[in-house]
Amino acid sequence: MTDQAGIQAKIWRGYGKAARKLGAEYQFRRPAAGAFPGTALFTRLVSINAEDMTYRKPDKYGKATKYAVVDGTGVAPGDYFIGPEGTFFIAAMQPLLPILAVECNRTVVFARVPNDPGVGARGYSGMTARSELPYASRVPCSILQGTKGERNEAKLPADTRVPWWAVLVPAAVGTVQYGDTITDDLNQRYVVSSAELTALGYRITATLAVA
Repeated sequence: MTDQAGIQAKIWRGYGKAARKLGAEYQFRRPAAGAFPGTALFTRLVSINAEDMTYRKPDKYGKATKYAVVDGTGVAPGDYFIGPEGTFFIAAMQPLLPILAVECNRTVVFARVPNDPGVGARGYSGMTARSELPYASRVPCSILQGTKGERNEAKLPADTRVPWWAVLVPAAVGTVQYGDTITDDLNQRYVVSSAELTALGYRITATLAVA
C-alpha cells in the first residue's frame, strides 16, 4: 500500500527547497465571507513557471495558467499569493502533481440586477449601473480576450465582431449567473454569457457591455 500523504509531504518539502533557491517572497491570502483577496495567512517563497517545470519556456500571449513551485503545506485551492511578479490564485493542488496557478491581470466587481417581485406599474428593471447590486468586490481575476467574436445583429458592412472574453476566478466569488455584470479596474463592463463552475474555479465567457 502506498503512503500518498507521506509522498506528498516530501514533494512539498522538495518544492520548498527549490523555491528557496529560485523563488521570491509572496504573501498568501485566503478569501472569506466575500472579502477579497482575503485574510493574510503567511509569506512564503514561490517560483513561477510559465509552461512547464523545466524553466525553458517563457510566457506566451493569452496564457493565464502557471506552475507554482512552493511548499504547499497550509495552502488551499482558491488562495491568492501576491508578490514581485503580480497576483495569482491557486487553481488546483492535485495529489502528486504540480501546483496550478492563475495569473490575475484585473481587479473586478461582480454585480447582479435583483428580481423585482412586485406587480403592476414598476420602474425600469433592465441592466444599469444604478440598478445593479454588487455581490463580490475587489476580486483579482484573469480577463483575457477569447478566440472568437459575435457579429452585430444589424450586420452592417462596417460592423466588426464584438469580442468574447475569458474570465477565470476562484469559486469563492459566489454563484455567478448568466446576465451578471463584471466591472474591472479600467471601468470596462462585461456581461456574463456563460459561467461554468469547475474543480479549478469558475470559467466564464463574457462580452463587453454596450453603454
